[in-house]
Amino acid sequence: MPHITLPPGHSPGISGLLMYRPETAGPLRELVQVLLLGPSSLTPAEREIIAASVSWWNGCHFCHTSHAAAACAHLGRGPELIDAIKAGLPDEPLSPKLRALLHIAQLTQQGGRQVTEGAVAAARAAGATDIEVHDTVLIAAAFCMFNRYVDGLNTWAWPEKERFMEIGRKMAKGYMEPYVPSAP
Repeated sequence: MPHITLPPGHSPGISGLLMYRPETAGPLRELVQVLLLGPSSLTPAEREIIAASVSWWNGCHFCHTSHAAAACAHLGRGPELIDAIKAGLPDEPLSPKLRALLHIAQLTQQGGRQVTEGAVAAARAAGATDIEVHDTVLIAAAFCMFNRYVDGLNTWAWPEKERFMEIGRKMAKGYMEPYVPSAP
């Protein structure tokens, strides 16, 4: 049960909260649109994997599963990728650059000052640019905020990862429109 009164039949996770407070929804939607789908040398799938990983490390089921499902949509993958992200993607053919950026994201999730010169140097050695390091830190920091927003207000989410595939497909197309789930 959410900590605040949301309209009957509200959408899960952040979707219901954004519908509840449109004044804050606009800037939050714009931020995530730019971070995850705006111009970047990182693919939308890579950025969704960073967001989903940070959300997993923060224990935010809704954000982890929905953004992992968006990564599935971008990559044409099934829900097994959601579990692979939880496991740290050990069997996925990620580039050394993305692995180094995920390390920076995890350090950021632990605390901004945890990001070290060594971690940044390793990312650069793997081919990461300054803008990619910047965007990784900003995605990780923003998702720490989003995760705390969702969980701090005790929103609901489906337990089954398969239920998130629809929202993931919608998110992969853009973040500016509200998500209203189809009937089960």
